[in-house]
Parts: sequence; structure tokens; C-alpha cells
Amino acid sequence: MDQKTINSGFVFTKHIAEEQSPFERLFDIFQELITHTSGDFEEAMDWLKQLDEEYNLTTEDYTLDDFVEDLKKKGYLREEIDPDGKNGLVITEKTERALRKKALEQIFGKLRKSGAGNHRTKYTGIGDERAGEFRNFRFGDSLDKISMTESLKNAQINHGIGDFILSENDLVVEETMYKTQMSTVLMIDISHSMILYGEDRITPAKKVAMALSEFISTRYPKDTLDILVFGNDAWPIQIKDLPYLKVGPYHTNTVAGLQLAMDMLRRKRNTNKQIFMITDGKPSCMQLPDGQYYKNSMGLDPHIVEKCYAMAAQARKLHIPITTFMIAEDPYLMQFVEHFTAANKGKAFYTGLKGLGEMIFSDYETNRTKRIR
Repeated sequence: MDQKTINSGFVFTKHIAEEQSPFERLFDIFQELITHTSGDFEEAMDWLKQLDEEYNLTTEDYTLDDFVEDLKKKGYLREEIDPDGKNGLVITEKTERALRKKALEQIFGKLRKSGAGNHRTKYTGIGDERAGEFRNFRFGDSLDKISMTESLKNAQINHGIGDFILSENDLVVEETMYKTQMSTVLMIDISHSMILYGEDRITPAKKVAMALSEFISTRYPKDTLDILVFGNDAWPIQIKDLPYLKVGPYHTNTVAGLQLAMDMLRRKRNTNKQIFMITDGKPSCMQLPDGQYYKNSMGLDPHIVEKCYAMAAQARKLHIPITTFMIAEDPYLMQFVEHFTAANKGKAFYTGLKGLGEMIFSDYETNRTKRIR
């Protein structure tokens, strides 16, 4: 038997961990802690000190004081005077960018930055990616779309090679792939239940939002992502605000969140629009026409629920699909989500915290391969 055939197969080698400097090792842990503490540097350092005492993260040659000095020198921290007149340290925009990049790597792996508008569909049309297909020139076609090689070939076939003649009937245009653009609104539930029962649900939601924003800005820069949070009310937040996002003593006003999301998308020019909603609880609050808040945390209130269904149907009429990521598996809540999804003809995922990011990214990529109408 041939020796190459005998030796074919997998070859396993011992894993050699990537060498990291003392700063890099501590910075990886620091990024996790600063996300959990919603940007509170002092609290993050308290946690880091406890971890250091337990696991000996530092040495005599490189202490936590050295680490903090390096954070300042590298531009990850800056001094700021609080309202009481005391000096304190806060994270910078560079840290915020690092957190988004780390979240993206954790959820989606390391991605190479690709060209603008890298969303392929099965439809051909005006675009900038060649499809490898040709058609006859039509009035109104741009001259830069004409394939000169194919056109000259047609001229020789149609008129011979003695006297060169190129007529309009010889011209051929190469088709290009139509590249869609997507406008997405990500809704994040910040009601009190997001930290109840000893489970931190808001931090994974923040990580998903940071990763998604980094993913879109680097891979699909022509797409748009808006983020809003909803509790008793709903309001938009900036991407730079994500590390500092906290849960409040709120009920869940899903109606307000949907209203704001649709208002945001109405102002977008893109044809493809969608809403992603991350929530773990039932809608329990809505604002009445007179401005007062109607709240009911006991079960599913018919008045609030019907308003949610109406909002879902309205979004459907506007061709805005809603994908709900439900971080709960209570039967009556699942029934509500099923009815809500049916009213919108959207999608729903019942998920725990693990795998939430992968689900959202997978759904985003899937939606980018089709036209949403």
C-alpha cells in the first residue's frame, strides 16, 4: 500500500496558548468586569482586586497600580471631576470601542472587514458586483456597464472582421448583483426582571448590542442600526452608551418600545427594515391617551396585550418584520409571543442567555439574503 495513503488523516499537535503580556491578561478580565459593572471603574477594580487575591493575577514586577497606569498611558482611562468636586477615573471612547470589538469576537469570531454593502441577493439589478451574466443593451443603461469585450466580439460575429462596425445591437451589458441595505432597530428590555432571580440578563443583551453594532459598522457600513431601551417608557440610546446601560425599577412597556422603533424606521430610506426585540417578561405597562400610565403585573392584562397585537399588525402593514428573542419559557408567555408573532408574521426564538448572540447574528445574516416586503 502506498505510504502516503497509510499516513493520511488528521494530525494532532499540542495546543500552545498565545503569549500575552501582563497588561493584556489583565485587560481581558478588566473588559469583562467593566461591562458587568456598567462602566463603573471603581467597582470593576474592586472585583479585579478580589480576583487577584484569589488567583494571583499580578506579580511583584507588575501590580494593579502598574496596570492602572498603563490604562491611562494607553488612553483607556481619563481623569474626571464628579459633581462633588472629587477626581475620579472613567473609561474613554477607546475602551468603548475595545468592548465592542471584544463582544464581536466572543459572539461571532474574528471577522475580516469586507466591502461596503456586502449583502447578496438572488436578484440582479443596479449594483457594483458582477454577476457573470450578460444581456442586450437597453436605452437608459449606463455606459460604464457595457462589456466592451463581449460587445466587440458581437460586432465581429455580426459584421465580419474586414470593416469594423459597432452598432447599438452589438452592445452587451453585464448584469450586477443588487445589494440590499438593511435598517435595524434593536429593542432591549431594561425592566427590573432583567436582574431578578439571581440571573444577570442585561449584560448578555448589552454584549449582543455592542457586537451587532461593531459587526454592522465594519462589515455592512451602509446598513443602519438604532438601539432603544424600554421600561415604563422607551427612549433611544447611542452605541457609545451601551457599556453604561443599567436595569431600572421599571415595568415593561412593550407598546412604547414598538411605537418608537417604528417611528425610527419610518425615517429610513432603506427598503428593508426590521425590529429585533430582546425581552424576558410580559408587557405590563402602557401609557393612556391622557398621559397616565396603566400598569398591571398580574398575569397578562387583556388591555395591554391587545394593544401589543395591534402594534404588531401595524408593523406588518408597514412591511417591518419583528423578531422576538424571548429569554423566558413560561407557557403563558410563550402563548403571548406566538400570538404576537402571528399578528406580525415575524419570527420568535425562545432562548436562554447562552446562544442569544449567535441566534441574533444568524437571523440578521439570513434576513440580509432576501428582500423584506
